Amino acid sequence: MKQLFEFFPILLFFIAFKLYDIYVATAVVIIATIVQVAFAWFKYRKVETMQWITLGLILVMGGATLYLQDEQFIKWKLSIIEWLFGAAFLGSQFIGKKSFIEKMLSGSLTLPVLIWKRLNTMWGCFFISVGFINLYVMYNYNTDDWVTFKTFGVPALMVVFILLQMVFLYKYIPDTED
Repeated sequence: MKQLFEFFPILLFFIAFKLYDIYVATAVVIIATIVQVAFAWFKYRKVETMQWITLGLILVMGGATLYLQDEQFIKWKLSIIEWLFGAAFLGSQFIGKKSFIEKMLSGSLTLPVLIWKRLNTMWGCFFISVGFINLYVMYNYNTDDWVTFKTFGVPALMVVFILLQMVFLYKYIPDTED
């Protein structure tokens, strides 16, 4: 349910874009992200760091898009977010005792230290790559194609990447049959 809630501003952005244009869609995603962060605060009394960063970037890049009437700002936001995620994952290998991926999954998986590092590196490289793929799409395709890529292509890339991770991790999952 939480993943679906995370996707809701993107889905509203897509719908507003299809019904109106990139500028209405940008205003909608700004409002939806504010609502999303406010909801998280009131429901959990906590907002995750990346949600704050996403909100800050959507306010700055979305605001610049609306104020300057230049869609490039909202398009760049996706790359910046992906690169920040990638840098955070890669940097976590050198800061603290556990990498980000180990912190997220160590409750349900036990892996050798080297595998945790490889997995974390793969996630960091994945996010950085998506940021560059976004640049390719935004500069080589029209805005309609970019919106479709952002809404459906990026999540599809994530699903494929997670499936590949499952194949990679399969040999480390203990057999529960007796």
